Amino acid sequence: MKNTEYAITAWSGGPYSLRGNKLGVLAAALLVIAALLLSTTAPAWAEANSTVVRSTLKNGLRVVIVQNRLAPVVTTEINYLVGSNEAPEGFPGMAHAQEHMMFRGSPGLSAAQLSTLIAAMGGNFDADTQQVVTQYFFTVPAEDLDIALNIEAIRMKGVLDSQKLWKQERGAIEQEVAQNLSNPEYLFYTRLLGKIFAGTPYAQDALGTRRSFNRTTGAMLKKFYDSWYAPNNAILVIVGDVDPDRSLELVRKLFGDIPGRPLPPRPEVNLQPLKPDSFTIETNLSYGLSVVAYRLPGFDSPDFAAGQILVDVLGSQRGNLYGLVPEGKALAANFSWSPLPKAALGYAMAAFPRGGDGSALVETIKSIVADYVKNGVPADLVEAAKRREIAEMEFQKNSVSGLADVWSQALAVEGRTSPEDDINAMKKVTVDDVNRVAGKYLVNDTVITAVLLPRASGKPIPTKGLRGKESFSVKNVKPVKLPAWAKKTVRTPDLPAVNINPADIRLPNGLRLIVKRETISPTISIYGQVKCNPDLQTPKGKEGVDQVLNALFSYGTTTLDRIAFQTAVDDIGADISVGATFSLKVLSEHFDRGAQLLADNLLHPALPESAFTIVRQETSGALAGLLQSPDYLAKRALIAALYPQGDPSLRQATPATVGPLTLADVKDYYHKTFRPDLTTVVVIGNVTPEQAKAVIGKYFGDWTASGPKPETDLPPVPLNKPSSSVVPDSSRVQDAVVLAETLGLTRAHPDYYALQVGNHVLSGAFYATRLYRDLREQAGLVYAVESFLDVRKTRALFGVFYASDPPDVSKARVMVEQELRNLQTTPLSDYELQRTKALLLRQIPLGESSTDNIAVKLLALAHEDLPLDEPVRAAQRYLEMTALQVKAAFARWIRPDSLVQITQGPGPK
Repeated sequence: MKNTEYAITAWSGGPYSLRGNKLGVLAAALLVIAALLLSTTAPAWAEANSTVVRSTLKNGLRVVIVQNRLAPVVTTEINYLVGSNEAPEGFPGMAHAQEHMMFRGSPGLSAAQLSTLIAAMGGNFDADTQQVVTQYFFTVPAEDLDIALNIEAIRMKGVLDSQKLWKQERGAIEQEVAQNLSNPEYLFYTRLLGKIFAGTPYAQDALGTRRSFNRTTGAMLKKFYDSWYAPNNAILVIVGDVDPDRSLELVRKLFGDIPGRPLPPRPEVNLQPLKPDSFTIETNLSYGLSVVAYRLPGFDSPDFAAGQILVDVLGSQRGNLYGLVPEGKALAANFSWSPLPKAALGYAMAAFPRGGDGSALVETIKSIVADYVKNGVPADLVEAAKRREIAEMEFQKNSVSGLADVWSQALAVEGRTSPEDDINAMKKVTVDDVNRVAGKYLVNDTVITAVLLPRASGKPIPTKGLRGKESFSVKNVKPVKLPAWAKKTVRTPDLPAVNINPADIRLPNGLRLIVKRETISPTISIYGQVKCNPDLQTPKGKEGVDQVLNALFSYGTTTLDRIAFQTAVDDIGADISVGATFSLKVLSEHFDRGAQLLADNLLHPALPESAFTIVRQETSGALAGLLQSPDYLAKRALIAALYPQGDPSLRQATPATVGPLTLADVKDYYHKTFRPDLTTVVVIGNVTPEQAKAVIGKYFGDWTASGPKPETDLPPVPLNKPSSSVVPDSSRVQDAVVLAETLGLTRAHPDYYALQVGNHVLSGAFYATRLYRDLREQAGLVYAVESFLDVRKTRALFGVFYASDPPDVSKARVMVEQELRNLQTTPLSDYELQRTKALLLRQIPLGESSTDNIAVKLLALAHEDLPLDEPVRAAQRYLEMTALQVKAAFARWIRPDSLVQITQGPGPK
């Protein structure tokens, strides 16, 4: 995707996840109970379609069970009230290390058994460590709730934490450290944390260091576990399609006999007076960032609710900080915060193009904040922020795992009795409260400022010999004997019952409308997409016109200017995004008005001349930095290695193509590209198909297209040749590696399903899949490794990405290639085939666990011209799949000797 979007997000400094992410930009190129009550009624916001049951067991374990019937799915989230704050002095990553070791086995449950069960339940799990809590999550089919709870009960009873197991895991966690140290934004955040919270436990994030991990022992980890992993120091949250009373009885049976124990004293947080400071960091970003940071009220403060509203007001698109963007003074701007119990880190961030004056932008931000402190914040922005927070709480019900996170956050992190506590507090916030908090906390005399400067990368360097000569012996996957309580997971599951039966409607103007009714909350969402391809539809020499158009949508409509449009959106507490992909999230009562505003912005964009001049300048400046950034150059090197010269995907926007653009060019591109007969709209929520059709028809029905439909599918390409390149990136301490190749099949080929089975043998369920087992569990070379299979109507890609220390890149590649060849030459065992089928089949109902997932999946199926019941059809294919079919498909299509390798990092020493 060739764009210049700059998403400034709050780097959380964690939580540190067990599984890791997909190596950032390289992967993206290819493609988150204090009351002792036995049973209570839910608060008002949770009453519809749900029941909340609470209990505190005799051993002190607090339990909250929230019934949510969105899908036949359940999430368990166990929160241990221990994090990096409680780490021993000199060992800042102790809590994080123990999080990792919880997956290395417990008495009565080996690591192999645990990974097998994870795969059998669909592979949807994770864990994270924060400063005040360590969390373990499972999202599984509702029928497997007992399995997930058995796992957590066993892990609460004990952990192995042997020196041998720690030595094996240490390599993986040290690679996680290297991954974060390769991210300049992380380095920036940790420096900011240290300055805002100097002299307190908050000054150290949860990640840890290689030095401390090298001095950590299994015995030390076991002592840490024995001190803090107790039922009286934990909160268990269960959310999903369950019977709360029966679930509570199961919890009592499994957890009730685990003894509680006295807890060590917790370290005190004594905040020191802030001292002004500033620093500069060079980064591999394509743009610069100016940051102004303040210490704000934490969860424990009576000012917290007003602080939340203040943060929302400062980040409003109607506010003066965001106003830097339409004024042409910043590429993007917002205000974020990371709250902790005793205080919060709040910071304004604004992006500037390469060569811009970051220090001057810092002073501009400070003056904006000072003006709010002196003159007060707008009352209407306060009310808009309150409406948005209330609406957002309703939307939390639309995700099973998301709702579990909300309850865990409220109870385990914030110390509330319910998520409703925060909402009730925010409802009471007044403009005077917000202004008082602004004056108390937004003090420029003690501000911490930072400037992140973009640093250019060297050009990609062709290399030879990076494949290495190491040998690697693949161990056969042997059946794992499971405990008696887990035997039911051994069988291949039946064809999953999928509750996706949407209405599929074609409006007279050709627009496709897909409607899925969900009554879990009083909300409605729209997800839409105009099927277009800038690589094919952009006139020659005008590359980047699509980026300018997308940026101009935010400037309102022909009847509502930017501020008036955003005011109308704020008045109904909605969230609207418009472009070639567009969306609306709104309370059901405001569906009609929300759809009207969405359609008005999409069909009648203002495209003002004054804004065009600014956007063109900003886009050109951003591109100048992007074209020199390591992330972009790595992505570009990959595309150039995979596709032939002259391929449309190799077109790129540059300052030279954007600079001469006229507003007429933008309007011409818009009228030729945005057509109803190439548009799909998915409506999901508390609405009937008839209601949705009436509303969408009213506001989108008059949209017309002229002329024949343009071609939007890229042409087929020949198979690539092997190559290897290194993109220098001195900001990294770790190499990020992509191995990829084109395939000679399309989505219509029946071998697609066999390749998917093989792909899930390689990755997708942690240690139960081959690449994680080989590269992480046994060798400790990587933190994360994933294979991918992306097959479309005309093209297909297969590959693997991972990150490792530079000397280990070739070792890891040898292991990857050996596993690919093994799949080509040796049929899967009955055991591994059955386990992979279970993984794939159980992932299907898990895909229904949020309305966002459902809608995005429906939109993707429509975009690829696939039937909307494709998941069920695929399930049938997987059930019928044989080991010989998988072997034959990998032998026919996968070419281990033809992989393209792109390495981004310092490279081999």
